[in-house]
Amino acid sequence: MVEKHDPQMKNHQMSTWLDDLKQKLNHMDDAEIIEHRIGTGASVHLLFIKTLIDQERLNEAILQPLQRSAGHSVSSCIINSKVSEVISIEDAGQKIMQGFILLYDSVNDQWLGVQLENPLGRAVEPSQTETVIYGAKDSFSEQIDKNITMLRRRLPITTLKTESFTIGSLSKTKVVLMYIDGIINPEFVSLAREKIESVDFDQFLDSAQLAAFIEDHNHTVFPQFLQTDRPDACAYALGEGKLTLLVSNSPFALICPITLFHLFQSPEDYFLRWPVASFLRLMRYGSFIISLTMIPFYVALTTFHYQMVPLPILFVLLESRSKLPFTPFVEGIFMIVTLEIIKEASLRMPTKTSQTLGVIGGIVIGQAAVEAGFASKVLIVLMGISAIAFFLVPNYQMTKSMVLLQVLLLILASFLGLPGIVIGLIGILAHIHALTSLGQPYLAPLSPFYGKDWIDLFIRGPLIWMKTRPNNLKPLQKWRQEKMKK
Repeated sequence: MVEKHDPQMKNHQMSTWLDDLKQKLNHMDDAEIIEHRIGTGASVHLLFIKTLIDQERLNEAILQPLQRSAGHSVSSCIINSKVSEVISIEDAGQKIMQGFILLYDSVNDQWLGVQLENPLGRAVEPSQTETVIYGAKDSFSEQIDKNITMLRRRLPITTLKTESFTIGSLSKTKVVLMYIDGIINPEFVSLAREKIESVDFDQFLDSAQLAAFIEDHNHTVFPQFLQTDRPDACAYALGEGKLTLLVSNSPFALICPITLFHLFQSPEDYFLRWPVASFLRLMRYGSFIISLTMIPFYVALTTFHYQMVPLPILFVLLESRSKLPFTPFVEGIFMIVTLEIIKEASLRMPTKTSQTLGVIGGIVIGQAAVEAGFASKVLIVLMGISAIAFFLVPNYQMTKSMVLLQVLLLILASFLGLPGIVIGLIGILAHIHALTSLGQPYLAPLSPFYGKDWIDLFIRGPLIWMKTRPNNLKPLQKWRQEKMKK
């Protein structure tokens, strides 16, 4: 079936496009131009990039039917493929670079585009960034159509809507906006649509780049979109009344609007018994506070408030620091930078090498730093606890942001002591309070206050009590129960 896009196409001189397209494909060794004769003797030109198309399907869907054809219509010879009419020379150039095959029918003076994109891509694999013991093991891939399929299989409803956009003058990146009509607040969809359409940049290679252009605040360390490669997390978010953005060639989807507390929630929270899930969630909040403040507290106590330290512990601190030539602040910064170097290096190296690096970094360098007088034993222990606490926060972007917040508190502690840490925490809280995600308060349901949403905030309450969707999202359907909807 031919999709007609422009009724004025016949006004163009289609035959002149052939020379223009040949000129566009000049100096492209993987470009193919084939002239084929059909049964009537008329010629059909095929233009395509052989590295972009599925050549087996080309043979089955186009070449063999054309050889057997005795009719006058080229479009009737194309089987099992989506055919669309080419409306301009620019459209032709764009289609051929998207894995289409262009056909010129000289009899009807018509250009057609047949989508035969080569389905490159890896198999469905477990998530590498959000691993769970219980729950689904599949994760998104770089193929956006496959990602949409994963969500549609989890939400087989006609109200799951998709809207497609193309961004990037060079990359021509496809963006798909997904939401459940009738549940999501329409303001979110309108605002997201408006932001995507206003994007003006030449190249988008990942969903994180799109987030940087459409987020409300560009100069904060706090992520305003939840970036995930888990289809089950996206499906749950859609059911709550949020929207999801899928970006072609990116295995990570964007979920919004979110609050600060979503960054501490794991998909596994909803698969475990609620007391266990609540305990683990509280552990994450506690780890967040520990990882931010432990090293700054050490610097503050050893620099300004050593009289607050119990005498036995003070002796240990003095003995530990007796041979160090550096101040606690320099000592702390040195260890934070060293730890970040080890973490970044282990991420960029092959798996087996990174394991070796972990041993070298954790044991050899740590022990050598103490013996060489670069760090105290007490700080090494505290740094180890702080580093492990970082990893309890399930959001990778948030863990990276926490390092900068830790350094900020460390600097304040080195100048002002404990008051500096308190001032820093108040400043961070005030900054978070001023943030928004797709126009929604980042600190909700704490501020503004939504009491019923607290059942899934610091703890994860029993699922049978979660009969309503989060009030801070202002969903069109508040109740999750069919009887209550009526």
